[in-house]
Amino acid sequence: MVLQVSESTYEAKTQAIARQLLAASRENRSFFAQMREQMRWDDKLLAVAMGNPGLRVQLFRLIDCLPSLRSKAEIARHMQEYLGDPSVELPSALKGLLNFASADSLPGQVAATTFSTAVETLAHKYISGETIKQVIKTIEQLRKNKMAFTVDLLGEAVITEAEAESYLNRYLELMEQLTEASRKWSTVEAIDLADGEPLPQVQVSVKLTAFYSQFDPLDPEGSRARVIDRIRTLLRKANELGAAVHFDMEQYTYKDLTLEILKQLLLEDEFRTRTDIGITLQAYLRDSVPDLNGLIEWAKERGHPVTVRLVKGAYWDQETIKAVQKDWQQPVFDEKSSTDANFEALTRMLLENHEHLYAAIGSHNVRSQAHAIAIAETLNIPRRRIELQVLYGMADKLAKSLVDQGYRVRVYCPYGELIPGMAYLIRRLLENTANTSFLRQNLEDRPVEELLAPPTLEEGNGRVDHANGNGKAATSTSPSPFRNAADTDYAVVAERDRAKSAFQSVRQQLGKTYLPLIDGEYRNTLNTVDSVNPSNPSEVVGQIGLMSIEQAEQAIQAAKAAFPAWRNTPVKQRADILRKAADLMEQRRAELSAWMVLETGKPLKEADPEVSEAIDFCRYYADEMERLDRGHHYDLPGETNRYFYQPRGVSVIISPWNFPLAIPTGMTVASLVTGNCTLLKPAETSSVIAAKLAEILVDAGIPKGVFQFVPGKGSTAGAHMVKHPDVHMITFTGSQEVGCQIYAEAAILQPGQRHLKRVIAEMGGKNAIIVDESADLDQAVQGVVQSAFGYSGQKCSACSRVIVLEPIYETFVNRLVEAARSLNIGEAEQSSTQMGPVIDHAAQARIRDYIDKGRAEATVALEMPAPEQGYFVGPVIFTDVSPDAKIAQEEIFGPVLAVMQANNFDEALAIANGTRYALTGGLYSRTPSHIERAQIESEVGNLYINRGTTGAIVARQPFGGFKLSGVGSKAGGPDYLLQFLEPKAVTENIQRQGFAPIAGME
Repeated sequence: MVLQVSESTYEAKTQAIARQLLAASRENRSFFAQMREQMRWDDKLLAVAMGNPGLRVQLFRLIDCLPSLRSKAEIARHMQEYLGDPSVELPSALKGLLNFASADSLPGQVAATTFSTAVETLAHKYISGETIKQVIKTIEQLRKNKMAFTVDLLGEAVITEAEAESYLNRYLELMEQLTEASRKWSTVEAIDLADGEPLPQVQVSVKLTAFYSQFDPLDPEGSRARVIDRIRTLLRKANELGAAVHFDMEQYTYKDLTLEILKQLLLEDEFRTRTDIGITLQAYLRDSVPDLNGLIEWAKERGHPVTVRLVKGAYWDQETIKAVQKDWQQPVFDEKSSTDANFEALTRMLLENHEHLYAAIGSHNVRSQAHAIAIAETLNIPRRRIELQVLYGMADKLAKSLVDQGYRVRVYCPYGELIPGMAYLIRRLLENTANTSFLRQNLEDRPVEELLAPPTLEEGNGRVDHANGNGKAATSTSPSPFRNAADTDYAVVAERDRAKSAFQSVRQQLGKTYLPLIDGEYRNTLNTVDSVNPSNPSEVVGQIGLMSIEQAEQAIQAAKAAFPAWRNTPVKQRADILRKAADLMEQRRAELSAWMVLETGKPLKEADPEVSEAIDFCRYYADEMERLDRGHHYDLPGETNRYFYQPRGVSVIISPWNFPLAIPTGMTVASLVTGNCTLLKPAETSSVIAAKLAEILVDAGIPKGVFQFVPGKGSTAGAHMVKHPDVHMITFTGSQEVGCQIYAEAAILQPGQRHLKRVIAEMGGKNAIIVDESADLDQAVQGVVQSAFGYSGQKCSACSRVIVLEPIYETFVNRLVEAARSLNIGEAEQSSTQMGPVIDHAAQARIRDYIDKGRAEATVALEMPAPEQGYFVGPVIFTDVSPDAKIAQEEIFGPVLAVMQANNFDEALAIANGTRYALTGGLYSRTPSHIERAQIESEVGNLYINRGTTGAIVARQPFGGFKLSGVGSKAGGPDYLLQFLEPKAVTENIQRQGFAPIAGME
């Protein structure tokens, strides 16, 4: 029976306890108060960062980069590049440190040594040791101070199955060594006993996602199956050794699946009675209250308590940024005060249910800890059921004060090498120097009343504005209301269920016939072709009626007849049809994704963003055409000048299969909204999806003859339309060979033709990613794998070459190979699949032929087996590739990656630019000068820095290249619609007998 206590009672007690703790934690503090003159360099770095926001960013970026720098000269050079930026106001001490002419000079060496030593010292403040021996020494000192511990193993991101296996084994070894050391420890009653019950002396903290490299909410069953066996192994070993295990919480996307897996596992008979296991909740999450309620009900069912570690949360910036980029609701509170208020609410819920869940209150905020103590004392909670936690190296004085109050205090102790630990260090530095940090505010001697005031919970729905990313409404000067469509968040169970239902619905429609739409009517054809599922070619997705040359002629004449009325249709009316089409796509999103998965073998996680892109094209081009329709007015006394646009006429769209919805949508609606009558000829292998687009455009209200769906053979009907004298423009996406042929044929003036045809052609690439020695290899390996093998490398933006600088070549290649080896290859419809089939048998044969050529030119580092049924090709990685090898020069359009070594950045750039293509490129680097040079010197239309090269988003990353990658302005950009329009200038003399209207005189 929980005693009902008012919040006011808790508040009075909270204030009293907090003042005692605050007074104790302010006594003899060594950080800034009394030691300013004797501050070490590590202290000075933090002090400087606190007072200079611009420097704080550059300084932390430099610290993040530091472990990858292999010489003092490199460190010195990067110091100058980061800290010498003109926008950064440096204090005199740092200016003096950077005052050297050469990185190789003695002053440069001194600067590098001073800085790296300071950072290393700083890291050791927050990282409890680089070896187990050092950690044990730290732990033993903590125990002398009557503090318990939990050890967290820092490490590289787990992106391979070998790393996941290593993670488990390292924890098994860690628990054994800690247990062995504990046998020599004498009992410390404050932390080893509670209510007469012995407590585990050893505790470790683990991350669930590190047990499986492909942990994915979209694949809950597969993730659970792969993770749960390793967790069982860990828990059995812990039980054998008498150690406790606590499960940390990570990014929001993993939260629900993490809780689901742990709840299921801990109800198993083998683990149901264990009370030495913990789960973490993050108070900065808006849905943390229902999560805790769910844990309470689960714990009642279980019948044996587990510990809930309550923390504020360590990924606020990351979660906010992701929400902005994905156009999702922000999962975290906007304001720190709201997190604090929610933390107190959760604390009360947790402690008032102490019979079912034990509490571990993790905070450096004096008020937060005092609030927990006030509740615990009021309710007379047994000591076993509550402990207070802090991070190693932070709030040391507070921890000591809590120990002195008689509470069990546990210190979270990360351990490991500085390189993998740098991300952790940066999070600690951000926390220490943030304006909202309690530690910082306390150091700044804020008034006690202000520090200890009750926090308030914000109102709001978590919607994040693009302009400022803070969840608040922003004032925009842009005339466009455009917002990108949000991708589906498959971490949400309801969205996964919706996807399953869509597949069931689509499967009931397989095998139907799709006919050409000509002048508003569907026309029967003499010839048809089956569109099949590339994962299972025996499954017919749909039967496509192939238009004849005669029908192509009828379509062109219908478009020609419809053109005058469509040209004169108000732009607003044309734009609203596009917006209606976008709404219909959003309503049919799940079904459209399912059609793509089944017809083109594109995994669901890549199909869904394509629906978003198609929606974005409709809405963005609608907005853009309304902007262009405003035209330009240049008036003089007695004269008006009008500059406006008119459509070209009949437009033919020839679309590819690899983006079967987004690309045909973008090209088609751009042509339509600008007033052109448009014929869409899709690739044969993706014609069902194009037919679905045609249905949507008809349902949105497009008039007959204005848009026509004209599937057919490219060599017959397609060629007829390209050469036709009544066609004004051709928009093409596909191979270079076909694109150049269209370009040449369109240039020939046909009999009766009174215009020059406009051709827009996007023709692929041979895209390279450069990885330099300063790169974050976790990011680089993951980015290259996704860019090279996402959709089996069948994207014009896919990475087919990676150029790695010599110092990190071997390390990078080893991780790259293991990461690719860890991919799940299978039918695109399976939720676990990360790499599905290629599009058809011809593509499969062509790719295999290139693999054979590669064997003669380079070394096979990886050739993964693939399912025999279906058009599968496993990922292939070649190393020791010459820059002029065929596999390094010719577009393969499949999952084949050529890895090349460069001696320096100049050579890397030369190799990257050394092809006839110029579409996309990438760079992984933390060297500012390399980033700047790449921006200027890379011969690509789209350059991606420290991210993958695929997944361009409308308006944010307008897409297209040059050289032999294509001709025309970038799709999804402000210039794209101009290609579908003819500009016109009209000048009128408005004088009459020397008299002009007053308006003309203004």
